[in-house]
Parts: sequence; C-alpha cells; structure tokens
Amino acid sequence: MSQYFVPEGMRPATLEERREFYASEFNLAKVAEWLKGRAGKTKFAVIIGRHTKIFPEKYCEDWDTTIIIDEYVGLEDVCRQILEFLPEGVYYDRNVYNQSDEKAGQELAFDVDPENITCPIHGTLADKMKRHQGLSFCGTELELAKQQIVSLYEYLEKEYSDLQVVYSGRGFHLHVFDQKACDLTTKERTEIAATVKEKGFAIDVWVTEGEMHLIRLPYSLHGMVSRIAVPLEKKEIEKFNPIQNEKCIPKYLQTGKSATSF
Repeated sequence: MSQYFVPEGMRPATLEERREFYASEFNLAKVAEWLKGRAGKTKFAVIIGRHTKIFPEKYCEDWDTTIIIDEYVGLEDVCRQILEFLPEGVYYDRNVYNQSDEKAGQELAFDVDPENITCPIHGTLADKMKRHQGLSFCGTELELAKQQIVSLYEYLEKEYSDLQVVYSGRGFHLHVFDQKACDLTTKERTEIAATVKEKGFAIDVWVTEGEMHLIRLPYSLHGMVSRIAVPLEKKEIEKFNPIQNEKCIPKYLQTGKSATSF
C-alpha cells in the first residue's frame, strides 16, 4: 500500500469509527437542508475502501467499486445502507433528474484539492506522482488551497449570486446553485473550466466540465483523513483551520488520537 502523508492529526478512520460516526453523528437534518432545493430524486454513491484499503471483509470484491444508491425510502434508508457498506467516502450525484429519471441539468461545482497546488516544499503534482505521493498533502498546500477557494469565490460572485463553499475533508468545493448555472451545456461548462484554469486556479477541470458528476456529500465523513465535509460561510473561510477546527473533527478523534501518515 502506498504511504500517503497528511497533516498531523489527520488519519484514516477504522471501520468501527466509520460505524460510530454514521450511527450517532451523521446529521441527516442538515443533509436534508442541503438537498432541499433539488428537483427530482437525488442519487447517492459510496466508495468502500479505494484509497485506504480498509473495508468489511464481505465486500472484498467491491472495495474499489463506486456503488450507486438510487433505491431508497428517505434519508434514513440511505443512512442504513451507508452503515451496511461502512465506506471511506459518500457522494451525491450533481445531475438533476426529472420525474422520468432523465437528466434535466447539473449543479455547477469547482473542486480545489491541495495535491493540485504547487508546493514550495513538495513541488508540483507531477513531482508528487513521480514519488507515488499523488494524494499526499501538507499544511502549506491546504492553506494555499483555502486561499484559492476564497479568490475563486470572489471571481465567481461577479457572475453568480448563490454560492456555497464546502470543506471536503481534504480540499474545498465551491457549489453554484443559480438556475442559469444548472442549465449550462457541456460546451459552456468546458469553456468556464478552461477560463478559470487559465486564470491560475488549481481546479479539477473534469468536475466543472461535468464529466465527474459525483461530489462528496456535505456532513459525511472523509474516511481517508477523518474529517467531516462541512459547508462554510464566506466570512469564516479565511480563519478556518481543518487541522484543528472541531466543526470538522469527528467525535472519535476529539479524544486525542492522531497519526500523520498511512
């Protein structure tokens, strides 16, 4: 297994810790609030152990598979299925579907991950990949990613009015909820991604283009680093420190357990 390095205090969640989080801490009311403006039925997905290699033995053949959850009765049922899989990551589909289950639009989003930042210490993403450290990141990269999401927010608010930043557990997501953004064509999304990239933002272009339409579910656990994905108000982003802020630290880690790599 590759050895990824992450900031001190972050570490993979065990299966029991995943169970503890989704059984007692996962806030379904806040999830419902996040999803309330979406038309049609939202599809969810889980990845059990792709990066951590931690998974229930009974899913040893599916640990790397993206499992879609589209048959459920309410969010309580979604949570029940999550508890069955005990995944390292939970996602939702940004595609918006009509009553006939046909795609009717897509939530526009931007993804800024710390490994995409050129670090004065660890170099570029290409440098990290050569060392088989593509998913590693340090506190400096995390801080630079935070600065980028603030600048990106200020750039996009000139065009859109309904923006929301989410600390994803590793990096930051910026969601655009304006209806005109949902109605964008693939060509228009591709042009937006190219423009934002040209302006120097370290985004994952395939997320903005819409090719990757799954995105981490807010309030779920990022099992790779033991951090909760949490929405942030613009005014709190600059002072937000995911290494120490209890808002994103699960209760099982608030007892002093820590590790720096896995």
